Amino acid sequence: MQVDTDRMVSITALQKALTGKLRQLSRNGKPLFVMRNNELAAVIVSPAEYELLKDAERFLEHLEIAEMVDQRLPAHDVSKSISWEHVKAKRGY
Repeated sequence: MQVDTDRMVSITALQKALTGKLRQLSRNGKPLFVMRNNELAAVIVSPAEYELLKDAERFLEHLEIAEMVDQRLPAHDVSKSISWEHVKAKRGY
């Protein structure tokens, strides 16, 4: 992963300047890379960036499900299908 070194901050420096760093993140929307012992320990992102990442994760999950359906569909035997109404009735819904 490439990290913009201008966006890197040590945990010690972050503890001392947390409010200012979060205010800066809110203004420019760029992630903050938190370092511990010269290794990446965390990435702080804006709420908008976090929501974008969560949306991308959900989209990828849907693609994975669609791929599984495509793989299983050729082997599907329609004669063994059970209607949703039957399943609900059996479960008392």
